[in-house]
Amino acid sequence: MAPRVEIDGVAKSFVMHLQGGKLLPVVGNVSLEVAAGECVVLGGPSGAGKSSILKMIYGNYRVDSGHILVHAADGPVDVASASPREIIRLRKLSLGYVSQFLRAIPRVSALDLIVASAREQGLDEDKAASRARSLLQRLNVPERLWSLPPATFSGGEQQRVNIARGFVADHRVLLLDEPTASLDAVNRAAVVELIFDKKRQGVAMIGIFHDEDVRERVADRIVDVTRFAARAA
Repeated sequence: MAPRVEIDGVAKSFVMHLQGGKLLPVVGNVSLEVAAGECVVLGGPSGAGKSSILKMIYGNYRVDSGHILVHAADGPVDVASASPREIIRLRKLSLGYVSQFLRAIPRVSALDLIVASAREQGLDEDKAASRARSLLQRLNVPERLWSLPPATFSGGEQQRVNIARGFVADHRVLLLDEPTASLDAVNRAAVVELIFDKKRQGVAMIGIFHDEDVRERVADRIVDVTRFAARAA
């Protein structure tokens, strides 16, 4: 099956401006392919560069070298060299991201936040609202909370709203950065089922999961990122 994501020779270092411009190497020569319907999990210890790799794929971090091809519906986009406008379009139509943290507009209800994510991709109001309600139910968010802003929720409830925002749209590629980090066993199982649904739909996923049980259940492959460890010059 043709890859949905192709990463070739990617390297990243950070400049430590408060230490005289010293370079802090993070990863080097990252090369990886992910097919449609596959969930590849990034493994390795904390600080190995797992989140940095996800952020480079999403375009939050620029790369020092290499290429990151995301095969969108209208053709491949090299995130490593794409313009901000191209990256915004890619995120809107093809590339989703679920982080550990909910960044929500104040005073906007949980339901409206999720509906808005679906509407950005072109879904009509009724279909977007139906999907949003279904996800909130599957993620065990009480209906009495749907009309309230998530800032008033517990950490676990906020995370479930965040997951619903990421899963409601039809992205071709989905990046998952510890989506189950603050969830109990029941809701971790609900997220696993959502991931299985996306796999059946042909979505390519790259994830980080510190929960060993979740990682083993959803991973088609586990890639140890320590093999991409960069070396100081």
